[in-house]
Amino acid sequence: MTVIPFSQALRERTWTGHGESESAGFMHDLMTGKGTRADYVALVAQHYFVYEALESAATRFADDPEAQPFLSAQLTRMPALEVDLAFLLGNTWRDQIATLPTTERYVARIREIEAEGWAGGFVAHHYTRYLGDLSGGQAIGRLMKRHFGFETNGILFYLFDQIADPKAFKETYRDQLDAATWDEAERERVIDEVLYAYRLNTELFEDLSAAKAAA
Repeated sequence: MTVIPFSQALRERTWTGHGESESAGFMHDLMTGKGTRADYVALVAQHYFVYEALESAATRFADDPEAQPFLSAQLTRMPALEVDLAFLLGNTWRDQIATLPTTERYVARIREIEAEGWAGGFVAHHYTRYLGDLSGGQAIGRLMKRHFGFETNGILFYLFDQIADPKAFKETYRDQLDAATWDEAERERVIDEVLYAYRLNTELFEDLSAAKAAA
């Protein structure tokens, strides 16, 4: 009997959720040039709150043997997000952004996982965000540069200048997933949490569309 590596099972079983997130109307419009600069700024603002929670949780899990192999300073996005928002909104950017309802639930879930000390749940969200940033996120960054004339400021979030070979980095990350000592029940929990993370992403895009329509 062939044993499927966990990273492969994770990818295959969450692919539908990933596709639904990527094809959400808000992101489709943004990537095809139908979205506006204001739409992009709104997305960056919500990213700020999500990554603030995620990278705060990373500090909590820094010494956890299950989470530690996945942590890397090369992935840190908060400094880039702060520079991007200052460029996009000016020095008072902190006073101009606020969480949308799904973002509040997203942040609350990450903080709940942090409080529980559930390393597998943290890795699920870490995997969903950062491997997405190193994959489809690179295309998003290039498209935003083309659509809105950004150079580096404005899209620093998508520029992982400390990772010379994203493909090799992702392969190492997947090897670490395969090496995780989780039993079958825990692996199922991690897969379920990744699916939930993708659902939150999709619902966040729906919130962004609704906020735009109401403006």
